[in-house]
Amino acid sequence: MPELKIVECPRDAMQGLHEFIPTEIKTSYINQLLNCGFDTIDFGSFVSPKAIPQMRDTAEVLKGLNLTTSSKLLAIVANERGATDAASFDEIHYLGYPFSISEQFQQRNTNTSIDDSMHNLESIQSIAQKAKKELVVYLSMGFGNPYGEEWNTDLVVSWSERLHKNLGISILALSDTIGCANPEDVRSLFPQLTQALPTVEFGAHFHTVREKADGIIAAAYTLKRSTVGFPNLYLR
Repeated sequence: MPELKIVECPRDAMQGLHEFIPTEIKTSYINQLLNCGFDTIDFGSFVSPKAIPQMRDTAEVLKGLNLTTSSKLLAIVANERGATDAASFDEIHYLGYPFSISEQFQQRNTNTSIDDSMHNLESIQSIAQKAKKELVVYLSMGFGNPYGEEWNTDLVVSWSERLHKNLGISILALSDTIGCANPEDVRSLFPQLTQALPTVEFGAHFHTVREKADGIIAAAYTLKRSTVGFPNLYLR
C-alpha cells in the first residue's frame, strides 16, 4: 500500500499570533517536532514581514534546527522574491504556495488576483525546479467558500486539473481554510480528484475544532486504506 505522509504545520499555528514568539522558543519547539518522526515540518515562511510579522525570523530559526532526523522542511512563499530566498537554503526540501480558488480570498491572502497568482505560481515553479525543490500548492477554500462565490466539487477538480496540466504541479494540498469540512466532504471529494489525476499527490490540510477533528481525519485515513484508489495522501 502506498505510504501516508503526516505533515506537521507549526507555521500555520504561529503566524496568526500577534505577540512575537522569540526565535529561540520557535527553534526549540520545532526541534522537538523534528524528533517525532513526521514526514515533513511546515516550519516557516519567506513572506514580507509587513504581511506576517511572526515569521520574520524564519531564516534565523532555520540556522538553529537539528536536521539529523528524517523529517523534511517546507517553507511558505508568496512571490518570486520569497521563492528565491527559500530556494537558496539547501535544508529546505519543499516550497509551499497558497493558491485560492476564491478570488476574494486570494486578494485578502496575497494581495493578488487569481490570474496574477497563476503567473506568480508559474515563476515560482521555475525557481523551485532550478533549485531542485518540490513545490506544494495549498488549494485554499478547498472545502467551501464564505464569500458567496461559486463553490462545488467540480470547481475543485477543475482547478486541480489546470494546475497540474498547465503548470506541472504534482502535489496539491486541499486546505479547509475556514473550518467547514466534514467527513462526507472528504469521502466524496478525494476519490473524484484521484480518479481525475491519478499521478498527483493530494494532501488534506484541515482547520477545525477539536470536536470535529477525529471524524474528519478518520474519513481521510479510511479512504487511504480503502480500495478506492488513493495513490498518495498527505495529512497536514
